[in-house]
Amino acid sequence: MADMGAFATTVQAYLRESLAAVAPAVDWETEYRIAGTPVDVASVGDTHLYLIELEWRRADPADNAAKLFRHLDSGEITAEAVTVFHLFTNYYDLARGGVSSKRKNAEFVGRMAAASDDRLSYSPVDLDIDPPKRGGEWPETWQASVDDAIAALAGKIEGGTTPR
Repeated sequence: MADMGAFATTVQAYLRESLAAVAPAVDWETEYRIAGTPVDVASVGDTHLYLIELEWRRADPADNAAKLFRHLDSGEITAEAVTVFHLFTNYYDLARGGVSSKRKNAEFVGRMAAASDDRLSYSPVDLDIDPPKRGGEWPETWQASVDDAIAALAGKIEGGTTPR
């Protein structure tokens, strides 16, 4: 049996290390805090702040991103430019095709926030992982799935290069 928290932490660390390889001009951190709000992975020390939220199976995935947008609006985020990448697992996919209204709502909030602030850009990204339920086994292909997401991110990060 596997621990979902350990899996999420492992994926965060893998994402951070892989991003450091494809975008070495930026320092990357896990559990980066903005006004008390932890961000799964973030760039640090640059005029452009990259924030990555991983959504595994959250009931309200718009909430995490909305908090970040609120902190930007209140001035608690002072970077010249902010990009929020919202990674969604297959949990938000519908069996009949398309994505759940939970994901649609989160993306809508992200697009509206980006439209209201010139410093902000928002990008939803697919993370082709079926997150295990409590005690479930980690998907065997999780690293390849994260690598695919990193390839999608790399082109949107200043100085980023596509991983080999």
